[in-house]
Amino acid sequence: MPADTEGAAGTWWEITRDVLKRQDVRLVTYVPDNVLRPLIEAIHADPFFTAFAVAREEEGLGIVAGAWMGGTRGILLMQTSGFATLPNVLASLSVPFQIPTLMMVSERGTLGEFNIGQSLVARTMRPVLDSLAIEHHTMTRLDEAEFILDRSITQAVATQAPVCFILSPLLTGGKVFAK
Repeated sequence: MPADTEGAAGTWWEITRDVLKRQDVRLVTYVPDNVLRPLIEAIHADPFFTAFAVAREEEGLGIVAGAWMGGTRGILLMQTSGFATLPNVLASLSVPFQIPTLMMVSERGTLGEFNIGQSLVARTMRPVLDSLAIEHHTMTRLDEAEFILDRSITQAVATQAPVCFILSPLLTGGKVFAK
């Protein structure tokens, strides 16, 4: 793993878990992913959270949006390829109804990726977010993680707008492929 995956403040997933708690983000939906596994396990181990896997990313986003309407903050965790399923639901639900849906994407498709499908989505994800005017941050350094997460969640709630956190392999170590 890169040197920036752990430090005095903890690991990226410990920082993320702690910021989510501080921001009262209690609901976590996710599509299982190896890169996100430590965060998912940390969330499941903490009784503060209600967390469960969903079959598709659109389902998870719909649940998070519904939770917001019911007074509960939530986040959807997924990998890059799963983001490709979301533009319609973002454009027809989150953006027009001003729902601060929080999304976290483990970035694939770069830095040694072997799967062309992952690479294509990685190249289109940010332009799609930009075209929908959705705030997004690519997190590459441990020393910036807490600030980016905390301030962006505060902004998303205040402005009632979605935000997407893209976890770079520079931060997480990415997916390791057998040779």
